Parts: sequence; C-alpha cells; structure tokens
Amino acid sequence: MSPRLPAMTDRERLLALLDVFESALADFTDLVRELGDDEWELPTDLPGWTVHDLVSHTAHLEAVLAGSPEETVVVPQGLPHVTSLMGFYTEQGVIARKERSRDELLAEIGAAVGRRLGETRAAPPDDGAGDPPKTPGDIGWSWQTLLSNRPLDVWMHEQDIRRATDRPGHLDSAAARHAVRVFARRLGYVWGKKVGAAPGESGAIELSDSGDRFAVILGEDGRGVAAPEDATTDATLRMDTGTFVVLCGGRRAPETQHVDVGGDPDLGERFRRSLSMTP
Repeated sequence: MSPRLPAMTDRERLLALLDVFESALADFTDLVRELGDDEWELPTDLPGWTVHDLVSHTAHLEAVLAGSPEETVVVPQGLPHVTSLMGFYTEQGVIARKERSRDELLAEIGAAVGRRLGETRAAPPDDGAGDPPKTPGDIGWSWQTLLSNRPLDVWMHEQDIRRATDRPGHLDSAAARHAVRVFARRLGYVWGKKVGAAPGESGAIELSDSGDRFAVILGEDGRGVAAPEDATTDATLRMDTGTFVVLCGGRRAPETQHVDVGGDPDLGERFRRSLSMTP
C-alpha cells in the first residue's frame, strides 16, 4: 500500500493554484503573440466577442485585480449578449480597450499579473475562506474561489481562441487538468438540479482521450453527489476532453457535439443537454 501523503495546508493549496494560473497565463499570452493580424477580429464562441475582445477581457480583469481603477464607459443598449449586471461589467472593460493594440494589451496583462503575483507570493493567503483584497466587480469570492476561477477563466479563453483560429491543443496542460476537475466537481449540482433524475439514479462522464471517469448519483435528499469512479451507472456519456469542456462551458449547442450515450437513452440525453455550467 502506498503511504498516505500529508494533507496540504490552505497556503500550499492556494499557492499551487497560483502556479496553475501562472502557467495558464503564459500559455494564453504565447498563443496571442503567434496570432496573425487577420485573426485578431475573428468571432469566437462567446456571442458578441472577437479574439480581440477576449484578450481585452483578460486584460481588464487582471488590471482590476492588480489595483487599477475601474473604467466606467457607456455600454450601448440592446446588446443581445449583455444579459446581466456581470455581463454589463465585463463589457465595459472590453469597450474601454477596443482601440488598444495587441502589444498594448499584452503589456497591460504582463504588468498587472506581475504586480499581482508578486504581492500574493510575498504575503501568501493562509485561509481559503478568507477575503482577497480585490475581486472582479467586487463579487463576494473567497481566496479559494478567486484562485480557482482565474486559471479556469484564462484557460477557457485560450481554448476559445484556439477554436476560433483553428489551433486545437493544450488539452493536457496543468490548467486543462484543473478546468476538468472544476467541472467534474460541479456534476453533482447538474445531476441534482438540472437533469431531473430520480433518487438512486446515477450517471457518469467518460473522457475517451484521458481515461478519466466521473460518476454521480442522486441521494434520497435530492442532492447529486459523487459516486465511486468505477460505479455501475444508469446513464453514461462518452466524449473527448475538448467536447466536455465545450459543453460544460456552454460554448456550443449540445446537438452540435459528438457524444456517445450509453444506458438509459432518455436519462442520458437529459444529462447531455444539461452540462452547461456557466452563465
């Protein structure tokens, strides 16, 4: 039997997330640097946003987190992709950077991230439930949520740009593995609140390229919880990692993605159509 590893402290866990973010940001900026000028304004899977807009969005959030003042700009009324206060907030950051070049945005990202990483590593947080000094839009995120969400967000936008520019890849990086784990942890909520499963019914996701399997079951209390990875399930969805990310991120309609449904076809189909976990 392998020896049990000691549990990580909050500080160690949070610093590990910071490492994942730093690698995700490096991959993101490396990709942006290699884009051609003709790819800068290509549309992405995020309605209303181009490749340029995704880079602007990343620059906006990192600048705010590093202490830069919030921009207040006019957001045109009636934009179909702005449907919430958070959407309005992020749109302001994008609009404020419409005229900035790629080099200007990369310089802004580099300066902001360098400042934020330096400050955080100099005085690492010890409590994942504690409050960071700044969050996007002053949303009530803890240190754990902030440091988990940033690498997820940056890596998802790297993938958005890769799909827009036909540059598939980086599905096995540290940030990719983090994103998959985050989505896997949310499958219980999907199963319990969106699928309409009955108590005792179970489902699983199998990723054909990585071999990962994530199983969930609905308890008698109506809550979806993780089940053993090797559990026999009532419905199983088999797909590759890229498809899993696209569906969990709500990037494309479920009917456009190839997913093999095993077991109960009705339950499996409801599961397939319920995977989107982002606003």
